[in-house]
Amino acid sequence: MTKSNAVRLNCQVRVVGAGLLGSSIGLRLSSQGVDVIVAGSSPTTLKLAVDLGAGRLATEADDPKLIVVCVPPDITADVIQAELAAFPHAVVTDVASVKLEPLQALVARGVDLTNYIGSHPLAGREKGGAISAQGDLFVGRPWVICRDEETPAWALSLVEDLAADLGSVVIEMTPEAHDEAVALVSHVPQVVSSLLAKQLEKATDDAVRLAGQGVRDTTRIAASAPDLWIQILSANAENVVEILEAFRGDIDGVIAALRDVDAPGARTTIMSELAAGNSGVARLPGKHGQTRKFTAVTVLVDDKPGQIAKLLTEIGELNINLEDMRLEHVEGAARGLVELTVLPDVADRLIAELEARTWSVHR
Repeated sequence: MTKSNAVRLNCQVRVVGAGLLGSSIGLRLSSQGVDVIVAGSSPTTLKLAVDLGAGRLATEADDPKLIVVCVPPDITADVIQAELAAFPHAVVTDVASVKLEPLQALVARGVDLTNYIGSHPLAGREKGGAISAQGDLFVGRPWVICRDEETPAWALSLVEDLAADLGSVVIEMTPEAHDEAVALVSHVPQVVSSLLAKQLEKATDDAVRLAGQGVRDTTRIAASAPDLWIQILSANAENVVEILEAFRGDIDGVIAALRDVDAPGARTTIMSELAAGNSGVARLPGKHGQTRKFTAVTVLVDDKPGQIAKLLTEIGELNINLEDMRLEHVEGAARGLVELTVLPDVADRLIAELEARTWSVHR
C-alpha cells in the first residue's frame, strides 16, 4: 500500500489491544499505508482485527518505534511496563481514560518512564470490540497528551503525529487536570445516564412505547459495558464523587421546589436550574470543535427501503452540508423521523427545496 504524503508517521506502529480503540487506530493508520502490528492476549480477537484490516500479526523481526497500549484500565500499567521492557527504544503511549493512577503505579515500581507519554483520545462508542471499530472514530475529537518536563521532544512528536494522522486535535494537560476534566465530561455522564436508564426497568410497557428522542439521547451511553466502567470509575473515584455530590445538591433543590411549587421562590429555583442548563450546554463545542450554532430540520419518511438513501442523495444534490443526523421510529406507524442538523443560514433553503420535492418537513 502506498503511503499518503499527508501521513506523518514513518515507522512501524505496534498496537497492543484489539478492542474498539485499538482496532480503530489500526484501521485508520493501515488505510494510510502505515505498517501496523496488532498484538494482544486473545488470538481470536487479533485474527478478527487483522481480518477487518486493522494491521498484521506480530513477528520476531518487528522493530516498532511507537507502541500504543489499548487495554482495560486495570492492566494498563502492567502492559506499559512490559512494552517498555520489551522494546526499550520505542515510545510507549496509552489510551486509558484515567491518566494519574497508571502513572503513579509505574512510578511506585521504579519503572524508567523516559519513553512513556500518557495520552487519551476523547472518542468512543457505547458498543465495544473490534467489530465496532471505525477508521474515522477519532476525526475532530480531542486527543489529550500528558507530557512532563523530562519528555524528549522527539518522543512527544511521535505521539503528536499519531494523533494528527488519526485526525484528532491535540490538547496538552497534566494527568491531574485530565482526570478532573473527564470526570465531568465523560465519567459522571455515564453514571447519570445509567441511573436514568435504570428507571426504565420498572416502567410499564405503555410508558416505554412513548419513549422519544429525549430519553434516547440521555440514556444512549447506558448501553456501555459495566465491567469496563467499574474500572474507569474506580480509578477516578475521588473526582467523580465530588461532581456527583454537587449534582445531588442540585437535584435535592429541584425536588424540594417541586414538592411545593407554590412556595415562595420555588418556581424561581426551578427556572434558575433550567436556565443554568441552557448556559452550560451552550458552552459545548459543535462539530470539529466549532462554537457555531445549528438548526434542526425534521423530515417525516416512510419506513421502507431506500427512503433515507433517497433523502440524503437529494440533500447532496442541493450541495448542503449536514452537521449531524439522527433517526427516530414513530411508534405505531410505518413512518420515521429523520432529524437533520444544519447551519442556520441554509435551513430555510433546505426546507423549501425538500418541500418542493414533496417531503414532509418541520423546523
